Amino acid sequence: MSVTSRYREAWEGFWSEAPEDEGAVFWDAEPALTVGLHLALFEPHMAAPGLPFVDVGCGNGTQTRFLADRFPRVLGLDLAAAAIEHARRADPAGQAEYRQLDAAEKSTAEQLHAELGDVNVYVRGVLHQCEPADRGPLAESLATLIGERGRAFVVEPAEAAGPLLAGLARSAGGPPPKLAPIFAHGLTPAEVADAELLDHVHAAGLTILASGEIPLSTTEFTSDGTRIELPSTWLVAGRTDVSTGSSGLNQ
Repeated sequence: MSVTSRYREAWEGFWSEAPEDEGAVFWDAEPALTVGLHLALFEPHMAAPGLPFVDVGCGNGTQTRFLADRFPRVLGLDLAAAAIEHARRADPAGQAEYRQLDAAEKSTAEQLHAELGDVNVYVRGVLHQCEPADRGPLAESLATLIGERGRAFVVEPAEAAGPLLAGLARSAGGPPPKLAPIFAHGLTPAEVADAELLDHVHAAGLTILASGEIPLSTTEFTSDGTRIELPSTWLVAGRTDVSTGSSGLNQ
């Protein structure tokens, strides 16, 4: 199954118009506030840290480049060719690799796994932006990519982020400048229920090894200068928790 053309076109349009400036995209906060915090949660559960690392939904590659400073081979994937072009322009030294592909397509995940073997995967705010019919297949692709030894770190806006974003969109002066393009391109943030996220992971045959909540930083600020943070849910998923010999949290 591949994603709908509407969804693909929405992301191509968004990234085609997105500025090149650092921090110009709503969710593109600096790595110290995003992937850096997430790695501290993820690394204790990695069974094989030396595996290739795949950033699914890499966008302009800000978080991918951070990962490439810490792991031997890092690959950023995105549905939108325009996003991949942004990422490559921002990485002239070629710290990481970037490819445009549909991660919800089963055959694509199988081909990538055949090429790379088991990988560790980072997914930030991708499932909640997918069309409902694509979320299950994407979770299954993550399971294919990590294989037996890899782990997936998934962080998504929590249900509680929906009302917060809706309130920002309805503010008297309109949505904040960096949030407005998301709605203008027909993208629908914070659409996944907390329980649905867990269901998709379990249905893909994965065990949740750890989970919790953490604020998800954005690059936008309120009128009083406060950074907008979204409540989010994170989890680490894999086949088994080899560090403890248990099957992890089966929640």
